Amino acid sequence: MSLKILLAKRKKALVQTWFDHVLETYPANTAKFLTSQNDPFANPVGQTLVAGLDALFDGLLNGMAPKTAAELLDPIVRIRAVQDFSPSRAVAFILSLKNVLETHVRKKFPEEFCSLRMISELRELEAEIDALCLVAFDVYMACREKIYQLKAEDAKGRSFKAFQRAGLVVEVPDIEAGSKCHGAPWRDDP
Repeated sequence: MSLKILLAKRKKALVQTWFDHVLETYPANTAKFLTSQNDPFANPVGQTLVAGLDALFDGLLNGMAPKTAAELLDPIVRIRAVQDFSPSRAVAFILSLKNVLETHVRKKFPEEFCSLRMISELRELEAEIDALCLVAFDVYMACREKIYQLKAEDAKGRSFKAFQRAGLVVEVPDIEAGSKCHGAPWRDDP
């Protein structure tokens, strides 16, 4: 039996363990809240994490295109991009799945783990996880760029409003196309 089929049969436990590893990246009180509140409206972050990890796990086992991976990662990484995580910590939750899988395979299938086929399949899956981490980093950087863009636009808008209040900015009326500009030194009046 292939490794992916064996892992699919144990999906619920594996995703829960992966979720527990993700929770370890949060402060204790935040992690407690994320696990204690099941209402998606009261705990959208926890629900987003659970649903996202579940979908990512399925995607890894069934093969997914990078675009699909980015779409599945976006909600999770978007949340982590606005939280107090460094870029590496924000996407490291992907890599924690490698430890979850290897530990699980060693414990549940000790004899099979020794087979070259099982080791080879595990290494292939780990390579897919590494690729998923790179996609997560791209998503993270896109989110951070958007945040910086929004902050710059906000600062620009606040500065403009401050200049307006101080009377340092005057709006210039638009000159309609085809109207004559009298008195301009570069124009020849007929």
